[in-house]
Amino acid sequence: MMIEIRDEVIWFNQLESEPALLRRLSALEEDEQITLRVDDIEGRWARMKTGKDGRPTHGIKPVGAMAIVWRRLQARRGEAVRIEWPDAVGNGYLEMLDETLDEWRSAEDEAAFGDLRPL
Repeated sequence: MMIEIRDEVIWFNQLESEPALLRRLSALEEDEQITLRVDDIEGRWARMKTGKDGRPTHGIKPVGAMAIVWRRLQARRGEAVRIEWPDAVGNGYLEMLDETLDEWRSAEDEAAFGDLRPL
């Protein structure tokens, strides 16, 4: 899917045309991380913290090296870039299973196995 570079973060309303990814990101706890491919660059993103008023912030922010990449992409504001969830690309079966198996969403599993990629 394509999203417009608008801000220092990616807001969930930009992802409404990709319901599986939107549900996955919405299920993240604050500061929980996920790997996404943006503009063909794979990197870590974290769910934003709840606001001071107690309402959840519906967005993700780049983490680590991806923060540097995303900062550079800010020079292209207004342009569209591709965003993909690498774990789901080309694997509809696993994407479908992810919708039903909540135990796949634990922060512990993400911390332990989040950097593993299929060969």
